[in-house]
Amino acid sequence: MSRNLFFKIKLSLIVFTIYSFTSCKEEVKSKPTQAPIGMVWVESKTFTQGAKKGDQYAMPREQPAHQVYVDGFFIDITEVTNKQFKKFVKETNYKTVAEREIDWEVMKENLPVGTPKPHDSLLQPGSLIFNKNVNKIASMGNYLQWWTWKIGANWKHPQGPNSSIEGKDNYPVVHIAYEDAMAYCKWANRRLPTEAEWEAAALGTRSNSIYTWGNNPDILDQKANTWQGVFPVKNDSRDGFESIAPVKSFDSNSIGVYDMLGNVWELTSDLFNVNYYKELDISKVSKNPKGADKSYSPSNPYQLEHIIKGGSFLCNASYCASFRISAKMGTSPDSSSDHSGFRTVATKNMLH
Repeated sequence: MSRNLFFKIKLSLIVFTIYSFTSCKEEVKSKPTQAPIGMVWVESKTFTQGAKKGDQYAMPREQPAHQVYVDGFFIDITEVTNKQFKKFVKETNYKTVAEREIDWEVMKENLPVGTPKPHDSLLQPGSLIFNKNVNKIASMGNYLQWWTWKIGANWKHPQGPNSSIEGKDNYPVVHIAYEDAMAYCKWANRRLPTEAEWEAAALGTRSNSIYTWGNNPDILDQKANTWQGVFPVKNDSRDGFESIAPVKSFDSNSIGVYDMLGNVWELTSDLFNVNYYKELDISKVSKNPKGADKSYSPSNPYQLEHIIKGGSFLCNASYCASFRISAKMGTSPDSSSDHSGFRTVATKNMLH
């Protein structure tokens, strides 16, 4: 072996060793040693976002499926609970949107021109609750039949003034509007997940499945809190819960995250736009997407909306079938209800 060739091989080995050592160091650095209490680390990953092959319930807004990459992040293992939100309110004296007086001048800016002002008796603080007294419906297209505007309903009184969350510290907080979730995030030094991050966490160690547990719909009742029976008139409660359930009532997914399907809808930071996926260049991987630049929904064209994910205890195959990872709906920033909540995420730089 010539001296020159020996030198080249030696140099190559040195460079390889330095590169390998550096790569290992970077890989170690990318993995946090300890997750914050109540959170779990979601590894950086490339996965299929949107409607999966064989999903009979997939909606046009979930298509086409495309490849997405997200950096690693922490996520709450459960939805934010009443106990956690109670601590936030105690320390900040925060008042949620559902507890505030309604300003008609502000409200009408998001309504069609000429919308008449409701009677003052209706413009009182409150929120939407599911009408449990529905006996029959005329059309599944008219969701107003099973929703009621309840004056006095809010996170402390989920079903109205005469209800309470006493003894329900371990339940997800509900009646949370986007502004409320953002205020909590600021206090907790967290943020809302993007839709892509939410799906990455829901998939766990998987990269292309319809549900958090795989592709088998037959075990839905064992895995998530949804509606069984005839929606919206009869819930058979085969999953053990007629309405909202305490967190961790069902098994976690493969990385230890609970209730990402069913129970309560979860807010994300992305704007809801039914055409967003169709406008993507799906020939390449989308890296850390933040969603559409503007919201758009033909059913609610005057209103800014954010994406909510995961479905709720009201989801049934005959209605929304949103107990799937790719499913999504839109909600206006000032909207809240008894089946919507949130969970938060954090990145390593947020924890320093």
